[in-house]
Amino acid sequence: MPHSDNSADRAASANRVNSANRLDRLPISRFHRTTIVALAFAYFFEFADINTFAITAPKVRQQWDADVTHIAYVTSLSFVGMFLGSVAAGAMADRFGRKRTLTLTTVWFSVWSLATVFAWDMTSMGVFRVLTSAGLSAMTVVAVVYINEIFPRAKRGKFQAYVIMIGICGTPITNLIASFVVPMGEQTWRLVYLWGAMGVLFLLFLRKLVESPQWLESRGRHDEAEEVLSGLEEKVVAEHGQVPAAGEPIAQPSAVEPGLRMLKDRKFLFPTVLLSVLWITQTIGFFGFSSWAPTLLAAEGVSVEDSIFFVALTTVGAPLGSFLAAQVTDRFERKWCLVVFGLIIAASGLMYGLTFVPVLVVVFGFMVNLFERGYTSLAYAYSPELYDTRGRSLGTSISYGLGRLSNAVGPLIIAALYNGYGYRTVFYFIAGTWVVGALALALFGPATRKIRLRAESAEREAATGH
Repeated sequence: MPHSDNSADRAASANRVNSANRLDRLPISRFHRTTIVALAFAYFFEFADINTFAITAPKVRQQWDADVTHIAYVTSLSFVGMFLGSVAAGAMADRFGRKRTLTLTTVWFSVWSLATVFAWDMTSMGVFRVLTSAGLSAMTVVAVVYINEIFPRAKRGKFQAYVIMIGICGTPITNLIASFVVPMGEQTWRLVYLWGAMGVLFLLFLRKLVESPQWLESRGRHDEAEEVLSGLEEKVVAEHGQVPAAGEPIAQPSAVEPGLRMLKDRKFLFPTVLLSVLWITQTIGFFGFSSWAPTLLAAEGVSVEDSIFFVALTTVGAPLGSFLAAQVTDRFERKWCLVVFGLIIAASGLMYGLTFVPVLVVVFGFMVNLFERGYTSLAYAYSPELYDTRGRSLGTSISYGLGRLSNAVGPLIIAALYNGYGYRTVFYFIAGTWVVGALALALFGPATRKIRLRAESAEREAATGH
């Protein structure tokens, strides 16, 4: 039988489905774990695919007689694709729903990764990578919002990090596969893109996922939201027994209609500007490192095979970084965790650029990947918390998309710095971007932990009846 408070929920006005509070008081259950597995699978191939050009670029450069500038243009245009995909996904997720958009974007990047297998020159490679990158960024934005709206407020940061921790394994596994496959022959680099296309198997999980009740409620589809919530509650009660009563809905100020007109609302504009700074510095800082490390090492005399292998070893730190984030994200203020992680990344990345000793290259590269993936997991949890349901998808997509767009010029800056001032200057620049992001968060970042603690307190009071 469903929990007894369901009848009260059904009897309430259709305009008071109270999705957020009803989801917040549910214990982690089978449907949460299924959602983790499904999203981790999508993230696995998103992370597998996002660096495929970086790890095949040295081989492609030799085969097609391309120079560093050609690589820079393909990388740069890929980030234009990420911006367009991110903003489009934000609008689509608001209009068509989180689940449907998540499905479409995952299929999109898988199809274009498959097309890259058949690229015949740098132009076709660039077109296919732009279209793939649009899907990668789009999927990420929608998945971040989906987790935020499905998992309990007090625990969503931890599970966001766990999903990333599992998914991020796609990077080192793909890099290790590439380190063996790419040197096998002139055309074997194409197999790396075939591997990235396996994300289409996400379709196997579709029947296990539900649409976000919070999105349905925000669109006025109260009956559908009630149906989804009641179904989840029945499953949870069958699995765990009685659950606490949901807190009363909190009256919200009248919201601006979703769309770009929300930019006129200061409560929407301020976090969007702040998060744009966060994602711009993260994008240039991370992709400046991960996209260029193999190519720059090879250009400085390290063999193509060794450069790919070194980078593959450093990415082993990525899943551990997400695990570290999971341990701190709900215990401490997220903004300060982001500040500390950002400064550590800056120092580690700078040291990476100052040495060619193989052991130190791996150690400092490992540190960058460890704390950067932790930083990203924290940022994925922090970003949507600064918005309400109506603005969450759009605000997250704009700020995340602007971050990706910024790296349309990032690779060109790095190429100019490398050609004009040398290898180490690139890493001074990358370290500087992380410091700027850390300072912006320290000075202007809103604190969100008190809101989460109030939610936990309200749940405990509802559970004990005090």
